[in-house]
Amino acid sequence: MKNRSQSNALPQLGELELSVLRLLWDAPVQEAKTIWQRLPEGERLSLNTVQSTLERLHRKQWLTREKRGRAYFYQPALERGEFLGKLLGGVITKVHTGQLSPILSGFVDFADTISEDSLTELEQLIAAKRKKRQEES
Repeated sequence: MKNRSQSNALPQLGELELSVLRLLWDAPVQEAKTIWQRLPEGERLSLNTVQSTLERLHRKQWLTREKRGRAYFYQPALERGEFLGKLLGGVITKVHTGQLSPILSGFVDFADTISEDSLTELEQLIAAKRKKRQEES
């Protein structure tokens, strides 16, 4: 089985799986019943469905788990930012034609639709990465 960090494939995640991941990023280390109770009203299926979803995410290596007593407690295998980085990296790999300009331009256009603050934050992140790169070389 290919390690997630080596895979260029986009994650195949359903809506419930994404909802579960969001809940776990907000409050890591939860058992199935707590996750089920925290799901929004419109997404709350049976507890068995949530348990199956957690098991699927564990098999896909998106969650880790620890048994405590009779229950498993789950937590994300990746932080939200790492997950988004892999997701974006997968999309870029799938559509990349050799030139980064369209990808970078699209990303900046997207950041601009969110808020002016997001462009400022993007500039700060780029400056921090450049500084770190210079310090390491």
